[in-house]
Amino acid sequence: MNPSHLLQHMPEAVLQLDADGFIGYANPMATTLTGYPPQELLNGSRVLLYAGPEDSIRAEYEFGIAARTGQYTSEGWRLRKDGSRFWGELLISALRNDDGSTSAFTVLLRDTSARKEAEVELRKSEERFRIMVEGVSEYGIFLLDTTGHILTWNDGAARIKGYSPSEIIGKHFSTFYTTEDLQDGKPAREIRIAAETGKYEEEGWRVRKNGSVFWANIVITALLNEQNKLVGFSKVTRDLTDRRFNEETLRQSEERYRSLVEQVIDYGIFLMDEKGRIVSWNEGARRISGYGPDEIIGKYFSIFYPEEDLLNGKPAHELKVARAEGKYEEEGWRLRKDGSRFWASVLITAVFNNDGTLIGFSKVTRDLTERKESERALRDSFERYRRLAEELKLTNRELVEANGELEQFTSIVSHDLQEPIRSIKGFLQLIEMKLTEGATADLGTYIRKSIGAADRMRELIQNLLQYAQLGKSELAPQPVDLNALLNESLQNLREVIERSKAQITIENEVDSVPGDRVQLGQLIQNLLSNALKFTETEFPKIRIRIRRAGDEAHFSVSDNGIGISQGDLLKVFEIFRRLHTNKPYPGTGIGLAICKKIVDRHGGRIWPESEPGKGTTFHFTLNEAIQEKILTP
Repeated sequence: MNPSHLLQHMPEAVLQLDADGFIGYANPMATTLTGYPPQELLNGSRVLLYAGPEDSIRAEYEFGIAARTGQYTSEGWRLRKDGSRFWGELLISALRNDDGSTSAFTVLLRDTSARKEAEVELRKSEERFRIMVEGVSEYGIFLLDTTGHILTWNDGAARIKGYSPSEIIGKHFSTFYTTEDLQDGKPAREIRIAAETGKYEEEGWRVRKNGSVFWANIVITALLNEQNKLVGFSKVTRDLTDRRFNEETLRQSEERYRSLVEQVIDYGIFLMDEKGRIVSWNEGARRISGYGPDEIIGKYFSIFYPEEDLLNGKPAHELKVARAEGKYEEEGWRLRKDGSRFWASVLITAVFNNDGTLIGFSKVTRDLTERKESERALRDSFERYRRLAEELKLTNRELVEANGELEQFTSIVSHDLQEPIRSIKGFLQLIEMKLTEGATADLGTYIRKSIGAADRMRELIQNLLQYAQLGKSELAPQPVDLNALLNESLQNLREVIERSKAQITIENEVDSVPGDRVQLGQLIQNLLSNALKFTETEFPKIRIRIRRAGDEAHFSVSDNGIGISQGDLLKVFEIFRRLHTNKPYPGTGIGLAICKKIVDRHGGRIWPESEPGKGTTFHFTLNEAIQEKILTP
């Protein structure tokens, strides 16, 4: 199967872009997803695949990563032409030259809105669970039955207390209490209070499997079924021993950190705890984001992220990478307090204590908006100059064509206009010579021929002016009744038709076409006149046929005249080109040139088919779709 056929029917948008990020190919699904028609996508900027023109910085960044690494995938809001949004997954792949440089990009765009909605709902559910767990300061989490015997055991409980699930499940939770607490009846009292009030919470000493004690935060929660009957307890234990040590270590670290970074104003530098909550704030962070320390400390650093990054779970992902690899670094959009966006360079570094335990993160943010705006302005200038170069190239091509036509026009005009002048001058010289000799014979003939040459020169000049003005005058577009137009043309040529005894047949399948009625009438009349003129038969036969061919109206005017040789078919539309100068056929050689210009102005084309001695057929078309575009004011 043809690979291009597969691309045309793929359910994803497939595009190819050049190394500068301009679209060179887009399959039909690209139009469906983005709402942009093919003519707007082709040669359009890669920004069409993002959330708006202001996102060119992000586009440049992501395509830059793809160019360096070979591939880049991103998810986010995409903007259709009509302004509607959809959640899209963008896969950018770089194509390489032999020297390793990027020659082009291929892009696969999918609408993943439905999947994202499901992910968002799941994340909301997980977020509710996370908030619930954080509310009870979880670490070791397990369930108890109504009498206090252990039913479940998680990894946190095993790490804190040292027991494996097989060792502890089924035993009473009083196993973790000191001798003093057991003698005081503390375990039984705690679950009684939890059953009566819904929850019991305290901090106190607990015992590990190896007999060592640790300072614990304890939360026991009563679990009730739909009938409000007690079915058991959840117990959350947190080891606060290390936290106390970490808090002290962190406090000392913060003192050193604060004295180091407090005066830095070009960079936002702050510390976060292991959950991503902000615990310090420097002057640079205040200047960049707009938040004062009292407004931001204690909040999650996700407050700086746009909506699509939050939906993607980006803040948590960044902390996960920093925790695993030691740091996370990128550029991207961030939010200020007033809701405005800025392009930021971000470095998140994991902070560990001497034991290798994560105690938080440091985050350094730099505002690159001004630099990126300058880069975007430079790129915008490049795009403008690129478009201008394309326009100049097109204009230059048109000027070259016009110049060639002008040179040909000048050469032919100078020859044809001089011919009547030479005739007039020759006859005047003969008249002068006869008068000098005193002879009057033939003077009348010379004078008539001089007048005839002058009339021909006047006709040439008038036709030349008509041809020159044809391209300048404004079209008067309107629906043109073709039957009425044909009758009017035949009426104008009635005397010639009757004199030549011509038989004219009309086959018309089209009621009307949009166009300039005067010029279309001149077009039909010129072709009919040409057909009547170039004939040697006693009864000229002319057939006019008009039919519909797709978006075009197809006209043909056929005759049984003298015909045109194959070598001359391409010359008939040249101005002043007369192919039968040795035969007594009238005309100036401008009529067919005028016909071609009229057809060109109406978005069509004209061509002859002929064989010497067997007549000629002139075909021309009028493209109505193009006409509507050209003729609409």
